[in-house]
Amino acid sequence: MILINVKFPVKPEYVDEWPRIIEDFTRATREEPGNLWFEWSRSLEDPNTFVLLEAFTDDGAEPHVTSEHFRVMQREFPQYLAATPQIVSRQVEGEEGWGPMGELSVED
Repeated sequence: MILINVKFPVKPEYVDEWPRIIEDFTRATREEPGNLWFEWSRSLEDPNTFVLLEAFTDDGAEPHVTSEHFRVMQREFPQYLAATPQIVSRQVEGEEGWGPMGELSVED
């Protein structure tokens, strides 16, 4: 599985619009056969930064970065960003994705 984390520093004037701006890209990516998850969060430390957690099957990342919706994102997103996004991308073992946390459990 390929696990990717990206921080998007959004210009303050576009922060409230960001969910709408990313809507088509997010929907199209989630529909890709190799996508395992594609989830956005907002930083608690910097409310202008959005964090994207995404994962793909081993064969799913290349079709993602060569897709039309990825090319559209590359053209359109820079105008809304304060700086180049920062990324961590790693190949990790396992195709199952999320699992329970071993250090903390909640009893039902």
